[in-house]
Order: sequence, then structure tokens, then C-alpha cells
Amino acid sequence: MYQIPAWRYWLVGIVLAAGLLLALPNIFGEEPAIQVSRQDRGAMGSEGEQRILGVLQANQIPYNTSYFEDDRLVVRFTSVDDQIRARDAISDAAPGEYIVALTSASRSPRWLRVIGLKPMALGLDLRGGVHFMYEVDMAAAIEQTLQRLAQDVRTQLRKERIQYQAVTVRGESVEVLLRPGASVDAARRVIQGDDPTIILTESQIDGATQLVATLSPERIKQRQDLAIEQNVTTLRNRIDELGVSEPIVARQGLDRIVVQLPGVQDPNQAIRVLGATATVEFRLVDEANNPYEAQQTKRVPVGSKLYMTREGAPVLLKREIIASGDQLTDAISGWSEGRPAVHVTLDSRAGQAMLKTTTENLGRRMAVVYKETKRLEEGERCNGIRSGNQCTVEEVISVATIQGVFSNRFQITGLMASEANELALLLRAGSLATPIFLVEQRTVGPTLGQDNIKAGMMALAIGAVLTFAFLAVYYRTFGMVANVVLICNVILLVALMSLLQAALTLPGIAGIVLTIGMAADANILIYERMREELRNGNSPHAAIQAGFDKAFSAIADANITTLIAGIALFAFGTGPIKGFAVTLVLGIFTSLFTAIMCSRVFIDAIWGRRRHLKTLPV
Repeated sequence: MYQIPAWRYWLVGIVLAAGLLLALPNIFGEEPAIQVSRQDRGAMGSEGEQRILGVLQANQIPYNTSYFEDDRLVVRFTSVDDQIRARDAISDAAPGEYIVALTSASRSPRWLRVIGLKPMALGLDLRGGVHFMYEVDMAAAIEQTLQRLAQDVRTQLRKERIQYQAVTVRGESVEVLLRPGASVDAARRVIQGDDPTIILTESQIDGATQLVATLSPERIKQRQDLAIEQNVTTLRNRIDELGVSEPIVARQGLDRIVVQLPGVQDPNQAIRVLGATATVEFRLVDEANNPYEAQQTKRVPVGSKLYMTREGAPVLLKREIIASGDQLTDAISGWSEGRPAVHVTLDSRAGQAMLKTTTENLGRRMAVVYKETKRLEEGERCNGIRSGNQCTVEEVISVATIQGVFSNRFQITGLMASEANELALLLRAGSLATPIFLVEQRTVGPTLGQDNIKAGMMALAIGAVLTFAFLAVYYRTFGMVANVVLICNVILLVALMSLLQAALTLPGIAGIVLTIGMAADANILIYERMREELRNGNSPHAAIQAGFDKAFSAIADANITTLIAGIALFAFGTGPIKGFAVTLVLGIFTSLFTAIMCSRVFIDAIWGRRRHLKTLPV
């Protein structure tokens, strides 16, 4: 008689108990809820909770329970109608103070939440929401780098007193035309410095030396990767401002970003906010020249630039930018003297520049320039500056006289209420490093998500029942043990996905069905080995031991090859393919554990300890 070591019993018992605990939140289901967070990103305290609940009680909106999750307050409701009424009531009672996100919350009891256990996250195809695919303008990222390089070169050449005729950006390079007699070596040091990623070439044009600076392929790739990373961060910040819970923002391929917003059914606001490249610039007004004369003659004074106000009037502004949108640290929409306004706070560097400007220019005028870049559709006209299929609109939204000295805190007026809200959101979240363009959009309704869940669970149930029936009929009592092992496998898989918060998608349900089949296959290999040993005349105890030992190599080989395929799918796949790969890879680990460890323990506990065992019901 052969008995397995006691530590295997302990290991299986501990793992199954932990799996049951981790999977437990999934049996309670979900109900409509809202997540309330403070606009200033501070933590919600008990005072904030009492205020929110007071608003709900004042509006006679019933709720089930409320609790804190990280720095947010979660309030659960019985119906979607109560959920939406609660969102509107809170937004009306405290406009601009809280971010209210519609979501779904688990009905799991408080003690599960206290120890941090959560149910599986549901993917977009099961929960409903919107899916966006954005393309990042990589050419604009390189052009921005070259423009900054050209600006730095001009500044350093003037600082080092090196005479030059022109510094221009042409194509993918910066051309520096020196004056005759200028030191070429000194200009080289200024342009290239210690940066090995700048490649310089030299040529002669009409007796003058021209230096052409180009970026190395490594520098270009580094700048493109940085543009993607900055845009991903900005999009995440903007989604946080929108109040969407559990979003997914991820890079896909070389120049694309995937955004998934669960629970969002109206994509219009999300499209406006996510893809907007709006920002502002603060400039002094050129009061020494006539803007109408510059408009008529098409001759703009040196150091100035001609803009138009929203009313269509020309205005000359200084080219020097005092501060820009990317230097803002906070922006809150509100009202000033009965007009919509954006109250902004600048960082220290921009605050010092604003303080210096207002101190030296009391009584003069300063303007706020609103800039927005968008991609033009075929045949669409551009009302601003056109570059390829892009259109940049620049307009002066506010011109005001500097009546006092201020630094990093002031307000922007001249906007409509909706524009003030969106501009404040965009300025808080930061500007995009380069423009992005929407290339794909899909909306999954909550009804379709529920239909997907029902269809997936039906497929899972039918597959499991047929598999259980086959094992019970063909392998008799051992088949029933295999069925218990398969149930343990599903529990452990759900537990792992809950622990890792891996999103369950419709292809993921297909992966669970496949996992059941693979786990059943492993048990079949073991049982067939046992039957072969019994036919060869070995004792039942010897057949059990030989069945597990001889089947192990075949089970391991089959699962390892499948694991390699699953890892490849996860690494190179996107969207639904990744969802399938996640459940497939996790299912392989749970299948190996349950088929080799759990089956061994269960069979040993039932038949392995019988001294006078003459046959096996296999």
C-alpha cells in the first residue's frame, strides 16, 4: 500500500480554502452605484460622506449602503434610476466640487471589503461602454523637437555672439546658415554640444557655411516613445476628470492608444475631452502699432503676430509668451461678475514671469489666446492655420488691462459656460504632447453586455455538464472525482482572476470553457494509464501510483506547449485575443495543480488507504 506524504494534504487544503475565499465575492453579484471623489483630488472624509448622504436624503433618493474605497466614497443603489438621480442631485447641490462617476459595486458583505477582496473585473463586452482607438501624430512629435532645437540654437548663437543669417526647420532637419567669417567650430559646439544624437553635416552656399542638424534614429524613436507615454498619462488624467471608473488606457503598436471606458453610453463628451488639444497662451498686446493697418497691408511688425478676436476684430500681440497652458498647476471653472470664468494657478516659474510682466506693464493690455488643433475631414475647410490635414485655430478670447500686480493666481474670462468647464478640465489634466486622432469607435450597450454574459455562461454551463456527464458515465466513480477536480479548477481560476483583477471578457469565458476541457484531458490521461496498469495485472495501489507517475510527462508537455502559445497571444495580441490569453495562461496553472495535486489527494484519501483493495472503479 502506497500513501502520499501528509504535506500534500495540507497544501491542497490551504490552496482550496484560499481559492474559495478569493472567489467568494463573485457569488454576490453587483448593483448600481456611484463613486464620489473631490474635485481637488483630496480624500473624502466623514464630513464629505455626511454631506453626500444628506443630499440624497433631501432629494428622497433611497440608497442601500455607503463606504470608502481608497479616497472615494461609494454609494450603492437598488435601481439605475436612483443611481442617475443621485448623480444629478449631487452635481446640482455642489457644482464643480465633486466628481461623480456611475459604476457597479459588488454586493459582497463588509468583512470581505475590509480584507480587500473584490470580484472579477468585467471587460467592455460584458459590462458595456465605449471603445476608442487613437492614432498619435508622430510627425508632429518630431517637428516639435526640431522647433525646440531651432529655438535653443538661436538663443545660444546670440549668447555666444556667433553671427548667422537664418535658423530654419526644413523637413526633418534644422538648417543653420552662418554669416561669412563666423566661426564654424564654435557654431558646431553650440549646435551639437555633448549630444551624440544630433548629426551635423556641412555645406557651402554662396560663400557662406551651412550646418544641417538631423536627429539620429535612436533619438527619433526615443521622442516618439515619449510622446506616446505623455499622451497616455494625459488621457488617464482627463478620464479621471470625467469621472469614469475602472478605465483602460494602453499603448497599442507603434503609434496607437486604446481607451476603454466601461459604463459610458454617451461617447460624445468623452470624444470632445479626450481628443481635444485646446490650450491657452498669455501675451502682451502690441499697442505701438495699428492692427487694422497690419491686417490690410499684410505687413506685421517684427516681434508681433496678428490675431483675431471672437468678434472678428484684429489685434496685434507680442510673440513672446508670458505663460502657457502646460505651466498651469490648477484650473477651476466658476463665475466672475456674472460671467463664466476659469480660475487658474500657475507654477512657480510662470508665476514669476507673470509677476515681472504685470509689474513692468501696469495700465497696458494683456490677451489670452485660445488654441485648438484638429484633423480635417475630406473637403472640410480650415478657419485657422492649415498644415497637411491638420487645422490649428488661434483666437483671442480675452483682452484686459493690467490694473494690478499679480503672479500665479488669476482668472480667464470671455468664454461660454460649457467652454469654461471643458477648458478648466483640459488645463487641469494637462495638454497632449502631440495631437491624437480618433480612428476607431465602438459602443457596447449594457443590454448587449448582459446578453453576452448570459450567452457565455450558457456555453460554459453546457460545456461543463456534457464534460461531467461523459466522465461520470465512462470512468464511473473515478469520473465523479474528476468532476470535483474540475469544479476546484474553475474555483481556483476565478480566484486568481479576482486576486489579479484581470478583466473577464467574452473570449475569456471561451478560455474558461477550454480550460475545463484541458483539465478533463489531464485526468483522462491519468485514468487511462491506471486502466492500462490494471490490464497488465498490477495491483490497484500500484496502478494508482503508476498512473500518476507515467501520465505526468505527457500532461506537462501538453500544457507547456499550450502555455507558450498563450504567452505569445498575450504578448502580441490585442483586445479580445489578450482576454482569451489571460484566462488560458491562468487556466493552465490551475489545471496542472488540480490534475496532479488535487486528484492525487482525493484518490489517495478514498482508495489509497484501503488495505484490501482488489479493484478500482475506473
